[in-house]
Amino acid sequence: MPGSPYTDLDRPPLSAARLRRALVAPHGPWTRLELRVETGSTNADVAEAARAGEPEGLVVVAERQTAGRGRRGRAWQSPARAGIATSVLLRPGEAVTERGWPPAPQTGYGWLPLLAGVALVEAVTRLAELDARLKWPNDLLVDDAKCAGILAEAVPGPSPARPPAIVLGMGLNVTLRADELPENPTGLPATSLQLAGAAATDRDPLLRALLRGIADWYAEWRAAGGDAVASGLRDAYLAACATVDRQVRVLLPGGEELTGTATGVDADGQLLVTTAGGSRALAAGDVLHLR
Repeated sequence: MPGSPYTDLDRPPLSAARLRRALVAPHGPWTRLELRVETGSTNADVAEAARAGEPEGLVVVAERQTAGRGRRGRAWQSPARAGIATSVLLRPGEAVTERGWPPAPQTGYGWLPLLAGVALVEAVTRLAELDARLKWPNDLLVDDAKCAGILAEAVPGPSPARPPAIVLGMGLNVTLRADELPENPTGLPATSLQLAGAAATDRDPLLRALLRGIADWYAEWRAAGGDAVASGLRDAYLAACATVDRQVRVLLPGGEELTGTATGVDADGQLLVTTAGGSRALAAGDVLHLR
């Protein structure tokens, strides 16, 4: 049948009912899951829900995105059912009394996309059995090619006194073929789990593992008051990061360029780069390109 999700047997559709049974729990963190056949952007969908007052825990999954975005507005698209496109809604600035979570300080919100990166590495390493690593801040690399990206966006609260919500979006190339890979304007080649020789490319367990991993790390981070060091998140990120201890070239806004050695990631998630002129701490939002 033309247009049927079952015409490509390598790309079966996801089941909303099965995903909800596996992932949605009364006390969260995932409280509602929406699966869409097609949407412009899962991040835009979740951001709209956040502005409408949706509580923490919404998950939106799309079989196909037509206007997916990466960092700095770069396009992120793939054929239907060839990858994982999902976004989640977090409200780290709100206390969760039943779980004993105090509000997390906004200074720590920069760790949330890195947290998602750690969960993504863990899911791909365990299920796909690939040597996955992270390029700071949160691009997933397999064989030095980009296989996934993460985009975090803040949605302002209804008043200046209310902390912003955070939308975390993730796009993972699962079964894309060589002629379907997107062009990357940063020059980093693209790949997919299938092209990299993954042991498994079933999106259902990959998505479950990713969302459970985010939930587990988020719980640890929240229980530690948003402290990436005390929660163990910083150590886990450093263990997964391929950028540290490598020579890097960083392009900054205004045309400034830094060349040096990435020596670590500080307690705020900033990349530490040692150059001939000294050490610099770089926030993800301040970097145009990192090579």
